[in-house]
Amino acid sequence: MTSDDALDQLRHIARERAFGRPVGSDKLIQAGLDALIAGIESPSLAMLAGLLRSEEPGAPELFDQVLDEQGLLFRSPTDPWAAKWAMAYWITGQIADGSLDPAAGTRLIWADIAYDATPKS
Repeated sequence: MTSDDALDQLRHIARERAFGRPVGSDKLIQAGLDALIAGIESPSLAMLAGLLRSEEPGAPELFDQVLDEQGLLFRSPTDPWAAKWAMAYWITGQIADGSLDPAAGTRLIWADIAYDATPKS
């Protein structure tokens, strides 16, 4: 994994979390380890990558510190509709760049975004 790949992975996970998608501490720690091995430097990165299983509850806070130190912290818009649109753009971007299967992306858009926009009788 290159340093660009590692930073992309951190950005991706940051958006997943900002849009309310569940991300396990194990995935946060692995992303930290991948970034460290790829040569990314950050004061909190080594601490995140070196967390033991018993220390996993601290991973989200350390992950956010790493994002902040790298200038990658992402916050979803506070307006619910703006947040839905931001998530839709993010998903369609993944479909367009080939990192997300179009059928899976369409299901995500329908389940997480369009369903809420459909009028209920």
